[in-house]
Amino acid sequence: MNAPDETTAESNVYGDALASCGTDPETGVQRDGVCHDLPERDPGRHEVCAVMTERFLEFTEVMGNDLRTPRPELSFPGLEPGDRWCVCLPRWLEALEARAAPPVVLEATNESVLDEVSLETLEANAHDEE
Repeated sequence: MNAPDETTAESNVYGDALASCGTDPETGVQRDGVCHDLPERDPGRHEVCAVMTERFLEFTEVMGNDLRTPRPELSFPGLEPGDRWCVCLPRWLEALEARAAPPVVLEATNESVLDEVSLETLEANAHDEE
């Protein structure tokens, strides 16, 4: 019997199986499309699946992290509004406070973020698929 896949072993903020955040561009610390909870390998906590907005991209650049510029050496394609990306929980919280937080894809956001942010706050900032 095969060991369980990390994706199926993790849950989203609703306690359901963690969905893929995105594969175009391929996101996640492991570049497998999933916002894993990997405390040993990812101290930045890239656990929030968010849909990029111009406001957030500007905010994070001002904060010292340019997410627009491709960095092939890091397997980073550069982002634009509308892209889904696993963002750092601390940066998302900073953006929330600054009213620049990108909308969250709840089905693909790791339940581990609930130790820092309430489900109600996440739901209030959820991405509207329509």
